[in-house]
Amino acid sequence: MATLGSQRLHLTGAVLPDGERRELWLADGLVRTEPVRDAVDLEGGYILPGLVDAHCHVGLEAHGPVSDEIAEQHALADRAAGALLLRSPGSPTDTRWMDDRADLPKLIRAGHHIARPKRYIRNYADEVEPEDLIAAVEAQVPGSDGWIKLVGDWIDRGVGDLAPLWPAEVVKPAIDRAHELGLRVTAHVFGEQAAAELVEAGIDGIEHGTGITGSTIALMAERQVALVPTMIQLENFETFAAQGEAKFPTYAAHMRALYASRLERFRDAYDAGVPIYAGTDAGGYQPHGRIGDEVIMLAELFGADYALGAACWQARSWLGRPDALSEGAEADLVVFDEDPRSDLRILARPRHVILRGSLVETAGGQSDRQ
Repeated sequence: MATLGSQRLHLTGAVLPDGERRELWLADGLVRTEPVRDAVDLEGGYILPGLVDAHCHVGLEAHGPVSDEIAEQHALADRAAGALLLRSPGSPTDTRWMDDRADLPKLIRAGHHIARPKRYIRNYADEVEPEDLIAAVEAQVPGSDGWIKLVGDWIDRGVGDLAPLWPAEVVKPAIDRAHELGLRVTAHVFGEQAAAELVEAGIDGIEHGTGITGSTIALMAERQVALVPTMIQLENFETFAAQGEAKFPTYAAHMRALYASRLERFRDAYDAGVPIYAGTDAGGYQPHGRIGDEVIMLAELFGADYALGAACWQARSWLGRPDALSEGAEADLVVFDEDPRSDLRILARPRHVILRGSLVETAGGQSDRQ
């Protein structure tokens, strides 16, 4: 099938989130609200800004970094699902070459994870001791698009349970230094102690966040610290617990307790006004292209409108990206035959995926780059 990327496109449909029926024209990769001559009409009833996967490790698999070819497959799988903006909070693979590919989703990177030696998954992170944390933050700046990713807690074999990686007196100056450099900081966190200490230290985001409790939630709401719960990934907690149970029964029990209380804690965060966004944790141990599944799981807690916004217009606003629907905006759009808010399973079946004004996917995930 020949690409329509170099052609002018015309869309008519209900634009979400407001549902207003509008006409949009796409030319030179941009949205136009006035007619464009010779535009090709596209079918489709509901038009959204490109979806966002706010926790998506492009270039990372279970063993660590991958080749450029595999990293490209990751990005293409997300593109087929309509995820056109990917926040990659930690990857050992240099994916900056993707910025020159107009047919691949945009990435917002955090450089490498920063962890302590032997306190995280092998081959994933820049591993440093606490006294070198500030220098490690500074070293990730060239590979960052405005974010730094810390590993906040992991199993401590000496105590047999989850424990913070960074002393509180070390992590606060590191976060302050990142802020001085104009960067936001997020962290992988499962347990209660690390979540509380990192939020108190001024962190900007919490990934997973199963350990957030009352006072931590209140401070997150006050400071608008973002939560990306990665609902799909949390379904692996029983596996994690079982793997460690023989040697670390306290850890196994803690992981099961965190899983059991996760929904209540996330509802408390939502009720308190903590901003919550959709992220699949693709890469590592999750396949790419599952943003629709993540939205469905969030909707069970917060409703369809909120969950869809958490993977679309609200997430774009949080990440400082335009909504892709205003005059002159870069045309990154997803088109559906039906209103996804009525049945979120429709997210798995986009009619069209349009990236930088180019039609790159059609119904059924068929690529137009042939």
